[in-house]
Amino acid sequence: MTSRFEIGDSDFLLDGAPQQIISGAMHYPRIHPGHWRDRIRKARLMGLNTIETYVAWNAHEPIRGQWDATGQNDLGLFLDLIAEEGMHAIVRPGPYVCAEWHNGGLPTWLTADPAIRLRSSDPRYIEAVTGYLEKVNEIIAPRQIDTGGSVILVQIENEYGAYGSDKAYLAELIRLTREAGITVPLTQVDQPIAHMLENGAHEGLHKTGSFGSRIHERLATLREHQSTGPLMCMEFWCGWFDHWGEKHHTTTFADSAADLDLLLSAGASVNIYMVHGGTNFALTAGANDSGRYLPLVTSYDYDAPISESGDLTEKFHAFRSVIAKHAAVPSDPLPAVVDAPTLTVPLESVGDPLPSAALDHGEFRTPPSMDELGADVVLVEYSTRIASEETTVLAADIRDLAWVSLDDRPVGTLQRTTGDLALSLPAGNHLRLLVEETGRVNYDTKIGEHKGVISAPTLNGIPLGGPWQVRSIDVPRLVHAVTNASVSDAITNAHAAGPVGLRAGFDLDAPADLFLDTAGWGKGYAWINGFFLGRYWRRGPQRTLYVPGPVTKQGRNEIVIVELETITDATARFLARPNLGHEVE
Repeated sequence: MTSRFEIGDSDFLLDGAPQQIISGAMHYPRIHPGHWRDRIRKARLMGLNTIETYVAWNAHEPIRGQWDATGQNDLGLFLDLIAEEGMHAIVRPGPYVCAEWHNGGLPTWLTADPAIRLRSSDPRYIEAVTGYLEKVNEIIAPRQIDTGGSVILVQIENEYGAYGSDKAYLAELIRLTREAGITVPLTQVDQPIAHMLENGAHEGLHKTGSFGSRIHERLATLREHQSTGPLMCMEFWCGWFDHWGEKHHTTTFADSAADLDLLLSAGASVNIYMVHGGTNFALTAGANDSGRYLPLVTSYDYDAPISESGDLTEKFHAFRSVIAKHAAVPSDPLPAVVDAPTLTVPLESVGDPLPSAALDHGEFRTPPSMDELGADVVLVEYSTRIASEETTVLAADIRDLAWVSLDDRPVGTLQRTTGDLALSLPAGNHLRLLVEETGRVNYDTKIGEHKGVISAPTLNGIPLGGPWQVRSIDVPRLVHAVTNASVSDAITNAHAAGPVGLRAGFDLDAPADLFLDTAGWGKGYAWINGFFLGRYWRRGPQRTLYVPGPVTKQGRNEIVIVELETITDATARFLARPNLGHEVE
C-alpha cells in the first residue's frame, strides 16, 4: 500500500495527518544479517515506529568499481525487513557519515589522492560521489513510502556545517538525489550551534539537530534556524562510544529517559542514537583525533537500549515506559535474557602466518604510505639495512603503531596514541618495522589522512635513505593461512610470542551467541568459522569479542586468532556474558 509523507507547517504529515517520528538508529553492516529482523522487531517492541541507518560507501565499494550490496551489505533486504515489521525507515547515505566508522565511510581509494578536496564541489570528488549515489539510490528509490516501501526521509551529507559551507556541493548532492528518483523529504543534520546550522543549510533541506541534553535550549536554537515545519532531534545521544585505553562509557538510563520524555512532550520527533549499536566487525572501527589520536574499540555497544548482543537493558525498559506515555506500544511479550554457553578450549600454534598472506611491493627509496600500496591496507612490513650502535636513536612518524625489530630481535614499539615515536636501538644491522593502521579517523579534517610510515625514519636525526623492502599483509587472508598451516611448537607454558597464528576446534549443541574472552591475549585479530570478528587489544576496556549466533553451527566450530604481540594464555574461553569493563592498561 502506498502512502504520502510530507513536511507540514508544524508537523510531519503521513497521508495528511500529523506524524511524530519515534525512531532508533541501527547500522546494518554492524549487525549480522541473521539478526536484522530480531533487532528491528525489538526496536518496534520498545515503541519505535521508524528505523534509521547510515550507508557506508566504503562497505559497499571498498575497491573502485566493485560494488557489493549482498550479505551484510544488503541494504535493500534491510529496508524490506523494516517494512515487513510495519515500520518506516530513514536513510542517511552521506556520502560522508562519520558514525565512528573507518574513514567516515569514505573509501580509501578515494581519499588516497591528496589533491581531491573531500566533501566539496571539486569535480573529481563529485565524479566519484555521482557513481556512488546512483547505485545506492537505485536501492532506496523503489523502497520509498510512496511506492509501497518503508523510506520516509533521506538525509543529505552529515553534520556538514561542522566541516564546510560549500553550498554548490550541497546543491549538487540534492540534484543527484532527486534525479535518481528520491521523492521523499530531504534533511540535513547539525549540532544546534548557529554557524553549524547555517553552514550546512540549503533551501532544499529540512534542518534537524544532534544532541543529547539541554533539550528545551537545543530545540529553541533549532527553531530559530528552522522557522516552520517539525522539530526533530536526528541524533538523540543516549550513550557513547569507546576508545582503546579509555574507560567504557555508560549513561544513567533515568537521565536519558527523562530527556527523551522532554523531547516527546515538546512534540518533537526523535531518532535515538543508538537504539542498537552492534559491532565494528573486521577492520571497520574508526578513530578520533582532536589533538590526540584515539582508535575505537571493536564493540559498538554504545550503552544502547538494545545491547550489542541483543539483550533488552534497563535503558530499553525505561525508554519503553516513556514512549508509552506518548504513543501506542506493542503488548507482545518481551524476550528474556539468555546466557551464552561457556567453554574452555586449548589453542594450538602454527607459527608466524604473516609471510603466507604477504604481498611483496619491491624496493623504495622512501617508505611508501599504506595508501600508496592499495585500498584498505592495514598491516605493512618495512625493512632496511642500517649501521646501529649502542647510542643510536630511531625516530619515525608512525600511523599508527609499529613493532620494531633489529636482526629479528624485538626492540620496542613506536605508538602514535601515546606519542612514543622515538626509540633507542641496540647495535645491529637489519631494521624491520611492522606497522599497523589501528583505525582511520572518521571526523573533522583528518579524514583520509595517509597511514603507515609517513616520510623517512631517522637515525640520530639523519633520514634513512633505504632502499626499503616493503610487504603488505592481507589481514583477511590470515585466517586461511592459519587454517591451512602445519602445527608448530610456538607455545611454551601457555605463552607465545607474536606474530603467531593459533587455532582450535570446539563443539556446540546448537548455534548460539558467544562471548570470546581475550583477557589473556595481547593484540591481534580473531575469526570464528571464517567470520572476521575484529580486533582485540590488551589495552582495554573491551575484554570480550561478540560472536553472533548465525556464524556458529551445531557440531564442530573453528576459532582462529592471529596474535601480533604476546599471548600469555593460549586458551580460548567463551563466557556467559560480555565484559565491557572500566579497567584499562
